[in-house]
Amino acid sequence: MRIGIDISQVVYEGTGVGNFMREMVRALLTIDQRNEYILFGSSLRLRHKLEQFYEAVKSPNVKLCIVPIPQTLLDLLWNRLHIISIEMFIGMVDVFWSSDWTQPPLRSAHGITTIHDLTVLRYPESFEGTNIVEVQKRRLAWAKKECRHFFCDSRVTAKDAKELMGIESSTIVYPGL
Repeated sequence: MRIGIDISQVVYEGTGVGNFMREMVRALLTIDQRNEYILFGSSLRLRHKLEQFYEAVKSPNVKLCIVPIPQTLLDLLWNRLHIISIEMFIGMVDVFWSSDWTQPPLRSAHGITTIHDLTVLRYPESFEGTNIVEVQKRRLAWAKKECRHFFCDSRVTAKDAKELMGIESSTIVYPGL
């Protein structure tokens, strides 16, 4: 099986999403030497951090694809216009695991993403004066449309995903090192 993973978030050290993706990908690549992995990253200025991560996890079944596009542009292409499939960057894959709800269009891949929390939906009043709620709603709508399965990092998040978004297909994957 050919599996694509968006590792763009690993460049952000000290953040929950960055740490989660870094450690999940490390663990997955340690236990699975059979499937082929395409690690996808987008960055203009932090390419070296993506390359460093790749060097730390490199094995014969892992390839790296970095596109020199800032994540803000990918957000526009994928979460606003929803154009340019991930397969145009990394080739055909069976599964694509997106990161931080930056959800690319998928031609034929089965989509998976991780939901860390849904505070933007549960407590939107906490974000008054910002556009965060609308941005996250738009991102979540594309993720819900494109993804067949969701990882939730707690029972509460899985419950919120079901109640607030109607997501039935989720697996709880607790973060931890």
